[in-house]
Formats: sequence, C-alpha cells, structure tokens
Amino acid sequence: MADSYVWGWILCSVMTLVALCGVVLKRRKGNGIPATRTESVKSVPASNGECRSADGSDADVIIVGAGVAGSALAHTLGKDGRRVHVIERDLTEPDRIVGELLQPGGYLKLIELGLEDCVEEIDAQHVFGYALFKDGKHARLSYPLEKFHSDVSGRSFHNGRFIQRMREKSASLPNVCLEQGTVTSLIEEKGTIRGVQYKTKDGRELTAFAPLTIVCDGCFSNLRRSLCNPKVDVPSCFVGLVLENCHLPYSNHGHVILADPSPILFYPISSTEVRCLVDVPGQKVPSIANGEMANYLKTVVAPQVPPEIYDSFVAAVDKGNIRTMPNRSMPAAPYPTPGALLMGDAFNMRHPLTGGGMTVALSDIVVLRDLLRPLRDLNDAPTLCKYLESFYTLRKPVASTINTLAGALYKVFCASPDQARKEMRQACFDYLSLGGVFSTGPISLLSGLNPRPLSLVLHFFAVAIYGVGRLLLPFPSPNRIWIGARLISGASGIILPIIKAEGVRQMFFPATVPAYYRAPPFK
Repeated sequence: MADSYVWGWILCSVMTLVALCGVVLKRRKGNGIPATRTESVKSVPASNGECRSADGSDADVIIVGAGVAGSALAHTLGKDGRRVHVIERDLTEPDRIVGELLQPGGYLKLIELGLEDCVEEIDAQHVFGYALFKDGKHARLSYPLEKFHSDVSGRSFHNGRFIQRMREKSASLPNVCLEQGTVTSLIEEKGTIRGVQYKTKDGRELTAFAPLTIVCDGCFSNLRRSLCNPKVDVPSCFVGLVLENCHLPYSNHGHVILADPSPILFYPISSTEVRCLVDVPGQKVPSIANGEMANYLKTVVAPQVPPEIYDSFVAAVDKGNIRTMPNRSMPAAPYPTPGALLMGDAFNMRHPLTGGGMTVALSDIVVLRDLLRPLRDLNDAPTLCKYLESFYTLRKPVASTINTLAGALYKVFCASPDQARKEMRQACFDYLSLGGVFSTGPISLLSGLNPRPLSLVLHFFAVAIYGVGRLLLPFPSPNRIWIGARLISGASGIILPIIKAEGVRQMFFPATVPAYYRAPPFK
C-alpha cells in the first residue's frame, strides 16, 4: 500500500509540472485602466469650493466600509500614526450568516495586528478542526497546532459581535474618525482618486479628501467597478439556521456533511448556539414565504444530517428563522489606480465553504501595513500607486492558495451523477480519512497555517491519483481505466481554471514578477 502512495506522489508531481507549464505558456492579457470611468467615479475640477486642510486633504487615508477588513485596517493604520477617516453605511451591529468562522491562520494574523482581544467577551468558541461525514462514515481532521501557543486555534462567533468589537477598538484611537454615511462616488482629479463624496446619516451631501482611499465596502460593493474588472460568479446559496442547545458529535469542531446535492455545515457560534449552513446549488432557492424551503429542509436535508443533530435541526426549521445568502466568488483583477486601493470582499471573494475569507482579508492587511510603514508621505499618488503594485504580488501565495482550495473543494464535495466525479468525491473522503500527512497536509492548507500553492496542487492531484489507484486495483478493466482517465481529466478541469484566474506566475513564481522587488519611494 505504501508503494502505491509513493507512486501516486511521483505521478502527481510529474502531471502537475506538465499542467502548470502548459498554463504558463498562455500568458494572461494585462488589465489596463478603462478609458471611461463608471458612474461610481465623479470627475471634479481641482478647485471645487470644498474646505481642505493645508496639505489638501482631511486625512491620510479614507476607508470606505467598517466590516472585518475596514475595521481591522483602520485600527492597524491608526496605530501606525496615520489619520484615518472611516465611512460606514450602517454602524449598528450586523446580522449575517457568514463570516463567523476564523481559521487558525487568521487568528495568527489577528495577533500580529494586535486585535486578538476582539474575540474575547463575545462568547466566541474555540475550533480545533473538522469532522467530515459521508454515507454514515465520519473522519476527524484536527488542525496541526502542536507547534503553536495553546491559545492558538480557530474561533467561531456571531459575526456582528466580532465586527462591533473591532469598530470599538479602532474608534478608541484618537486619530481614527469613524462616521456613519453612504459613499456615493469616488472623486477623481486628472486620473487620480482624491477622495469620496458621501451622504451623512442626516442626509447631508459631503466630500472627504485623502491621499489614499481604500475601498472595503464588501461583497455588494458599488464602487469596485471603477477599480477592478469584477467577474462575479454565484455557484450556490447558503440557507442559514441557528440550532439552540445542540450537542455536536465532535465538540469544538466544524462539521461538514457531504450531502446530496451539496455540503451542509455545522459549527458553534456561541456556548448555546450552532450555526447550520445548507448549500443549495444555483442562484434560485425554494421560497421561504410559501413553505417550500421548510419542506425542502425537512424532506431532503434532515435525513442526511447526523442523528445527534436531527431533532435540533428540525426544531430550528419549525422555529422559522431561516435566512439565505448568495455565495459569491470573484478573482482579484485590479486596475492599478493612483490614490485608491481595493480590499476585502470588494476586492476578492471565494466560496465560503472553507471559511477562508477573513483569513485572506487579515493577511492582506498585514501585507499592506508592512508596505506603508516606511512611508511618511502618501501624497505622490502616481509613485505610491506604482509602489503598491507589489501588494498584488506579495498577497498572492496566501490568498490564491485559500481561494483555489475553496473553489476546488466545493466542486469536489458536490454530488454528481457522473461516475468519475463520484469516484473523485469518495477518493477525497477516503484520502483525508487516512490520517497522517494525508489529512494534516490538506487541513493545514485550509486552516491558513501552511498556505503554499504547490502543496495544494500536489495534494489535489494526489487525491485524483489515489482515486485512480482504487479503480485499477487489484484488476483493471477497460471501463475502470476509462473512468480513471475521466477522473484525472475532471480533476484538471476543476483546479486549472481556478489557478489560471488567480494568475499562475503570481501564484507559483511571485519572485519573477518585477513588482515583487519594488522599493519604498523615499523622498
């Protein structure tokens, strides 16, 4: 058996290199700034009657949005001495059904940013790994936390409580101004973003100016079109429930049920509540109003959940507090724009199955903080823009690993009538159940503790090779060989387009990109 694993890894490595070389040869077309701006950018004359400070701005940085990314960024830049003006549409506590699970890698970034106390006093729960369920079998996948401090683990919580804690912490800094208002447009002068136009809570139309405007207005951003080429995909929707006083089969673990037609997630969000997210493929979900959704959950979903959860699940459906949300994915495709930058879900999204969104956002903030720290003056927008092109390259290994894993794992975990896809799904479950490097490797990628793109690709194709080996042993048949060939082809068809969208060169060979070596523009 060990020999088959070794041969699997060798074959996997060869296939991966061949596939990557093929993709690298197809150079991606560079994205340029469009000739015409969208309605979210408003051109104004250099002198527009607004009162400005002596240096022509009201702050060093304007941040649009105070969600996870915006709040964390405001505190980080404010702590570094920047004058930060945050404009958030709604400062009341958010009520969302996603953004509730922070992976251990994200928690480490939270520590690095000095925000680890934001998961305290909100009844956050420690998460030590995942439990995977399929056809009555289950496997426990623990995070590899042996080398870290005992406090390091995943955290799950109410998203709104976490965001409010970060808002409070950022607003406690004297140089951070947190204001409620709706940004209607970016202000442009001669190709450079100078600030924003926004409407206050009481309806006044105001403008704010800063050398750098960072847009973090979330997945429904109305400003991103002027700063990137958004190719948003909505592969599915989540149906959210809260189970009360429910005891999960594995305490302090996320639970993933490989159900038909797609995965079901359970994880604790407080000491008495468990979040359930039912994935429904496509953009249309059963109606909640006429009872179709409740019937779907009871007849299709409930029979597939573990017996320990069944009664609590049905009780949650009967209670009726059912929420839905589209699952969006969008590769990062920025237009480098003087005076502006995109962050968070406004910039880059991935399927929330793996809970990697906050980890990517916090990792991006660490990268941006380190790039901005040497700079005293942000007023030379063209030079700053050219320097910050390195941000898009430096973030890639972490972000693209988590993005690719989320997209690939979702497609593998979804049920399919195709026999090759069925074999791939079963091979993935059995591969992770082997333990040792076969489980710790993938789970360290998912957790953000070891976000290495090459490791991801190797494990992904190792699963495919493992599936082929199961088909061909002990005696191959023409039909099994054909299914095995389609399995390899299907696996390539899943992961390679995602890698191409992420950018092969930036993902695997960032050191070959000139922006990787860009030095701070000291004056």
